[in-house]
Amino acid sequence: MGNGLEKIIAQKKSALVKKWFDLTAQTYAPDTAEFLKSNKNQFANPVGGNMLNGLSGLLDQLIHSMDPETIASHLDPIIRIRAAQNFTPAQATAFILFLKKVLRENLTKELRDSSYAAELIVFESKIDQLCLTAFDIYMQCREKIFQISANEMKNRTFRAFERAGLISETPEGP
Repeated sequence: MGNGLEKIIAQKKSALVKKWFDLTAQTYAPDTAEFLKSNKNQFANPVGGNMLNGLSGLLDQLIHSMDPETIASHLDPIIRIRAAQNFTPAQATAFILFLKKVLRENLTKELRDSSYAAELIVFESKIDQLCLTAFDIYMQCREKIFQISANEMKNRTFRAFERAGLISETPEGP
């Protein structure tokens, strides 16, 4: 942990994560958002539990090491769900930028100190980095969804042609 601002963020981590979680939950439909916020138990509400754990882990990474593999392991479950629910790329990744709002609203006293304000700029650039990583993960998830969908359509078409007697054997590759 480097600078003074990161120490303050670490001390206030649980409150910051809770506010970040609440803003992120609000990106879902109102009834889903209520469910996500009402029960964060990993088993009763795996999406909410994964989201809360993921955000907490991401904040740890922003404070400490920014390890790409660890970041991906926290981002992937959150982004994967958002990609499967047809969020646009912006909708799927914007929750990361919500952390900037959470920090500015909850560290107003500290940010009056110019040294902390300078440190915030550095911290926010790490948040931007996180957002770009999330965008990459989102695109990988969408590609996989499109592949699965295309394969399913191809298989369905092949079976329909087979039933109609238009083809009689498995097509051979080139």
